[in-house]
Amino acid sequence: MSDTPTVHNSANLGDIAKIVLMPGDPLRAKFIADKYLDNVVCFNELRGMLGFTGIYKGKKISVMGSGMGMPSMGIYSYELFKFYGVEKIIRIGSCGSYSEDLELLDTILVNNAYSESTFGLTFSGSTDNVMEASSDLTNLLASVSNRLNIKVKRGTILTSDGFDYYIDVKSLLNRVPKHINCIGAEMECFGLFHVANILNKQAACLLSVVDSHTKKTLVSPKNRETALKNMIEIALESVIE
Repeated sequence: MSDTPTVHNSANLGDIAKIVLMPGDPLRAKFIADKYLDNVVCFNELRGMLGFTGIYKGKKISVMGSGMGMPSMGIYSYELFKFYGVEKIIRIGSCGSYSEDLELLDTILVNNAYSESTFGLTFSGSTDNVMEASSDLTNLLASVSNRLNIKVKRGTILTSDGFDYYIDVKSLLNRVPKHINCIGAEMECFGLFHVANILNKQAACLLSVVDSHTKKTLVSPKNRETALKNMIEIALESVIE
């Protein structure tokens, strides 16, 4: 590892904690830092991908945006793991639901991610279509959610290369093998899990359901904030366990 920054991150070695919470939106990273952390220092502003380190209940923690899609997640998660000594990344994001059992604003704890993307093939030559979350970290998040009395739904997520409003969702779902039950969709999980597995690091993912193919009601901004609060607090409290 080097003390010099990468081309995407201006942090120096030691600026970033061993565990990083990673929303897609860099402004959500700023929101988390401002609302939940003490003694906050901004370690990165390059390309607008904001990153912050602070203290949560006596523990050092960092939060940084990943951007949208697996290529962006792959860059930032790889650099954090490889060059900055990060050991654990928890993705905290939003998703759409494909399951009747999920309501808007529910929280998903991802067991594994399915994708038809060639991200794994490009990154490491892998042709696996399913990537598992780190079991120890995922089970810790489940334990914390129980302690906080926040219900989570565990399952498989579909990581797509496209957003639902411009892709043929029906055709995409028809291509998913029948034995794989994807309860929702997002765009980063598979890439994060693959990078972590290759580098022998830990990665997990919490998602808030903000859209649904089976429900017709809309999520208000206030209710969306409540759902994100549940997900964020589970992730933060796991740091002090």
